[in-house]
Amino acid sequence: MEKVKRPDKRAERSQRTREKVIEAARELFVAQGYGATSLQEVADRAGVAVQTVYFAFRNKRTLFKDVVDTSIAGDTAPVATMDRGWFRAACADPTAAGQLRGHVHGASEILGRVAPIMPLIAAAAATDPEIAAQWPDDADPRYTVQYAAAEALVGKPDARPGLSVEMAADLLYGVLSPELYLIFVRDRGWSPDAWEEWARATLTSQLCADGG
Repeated sequence: MEKVKRPDKRAERSQRTREKVIEAARELFVAQGYGATSLQEVADRAGVAVQTVYFAFRNKRTLFKDVVDTSIAGDTAPVATMDRGWFRAACADPTAAGQLRGHVHGASEILGRVAPIMPLIAAAAATDPEIAAQWPDDADPRYTVQYAAAEALVGKPDARPGLSVEMAADLLYGVLSPELYLIFVRDRGWSPDAWEEWARATLTSQLCADGG
């Protein structure tokens, strides 16, 4: 008879601590900037010793990268966006309109987490070459995701006739951009739900036959 594997409580505690530190760092980075935030402040906000932060992340650059990565993913699980359930479900929808509904909803949730820290990435990268090196210019992962979505979309029966993968990817990449999200939600005061509905309607009109 096989033994039931007991949960590793030490690993669970370590994971919870890591999540608390990442959340505390995210709040402080957004509130006062990357450069102005110290690891001691992060530790104080998370309620842990600063040595714990160093042990888990080694330095502020690594912690910042984890803040960005978990903001994109929504959790600390090492699962790429294209392997996430919401992305796969959207791509598997039999219609382009249905795919866009699921895709825009998933993107909206990511943008709500990521858009506020995008200016921080640019500012930090401008002053710290090692941070800039963590996001190389040769391959934009966000475009890679949108291109994969476009490949799934263009072959569906209600996709706009003659629509190329490249055009669909460009439209997804542009409309679902952090910059555009910030213009509407942060600068113009739209609610995230209003932005999501606008983005869905805009993309449907451009990518679906007869505007969806």
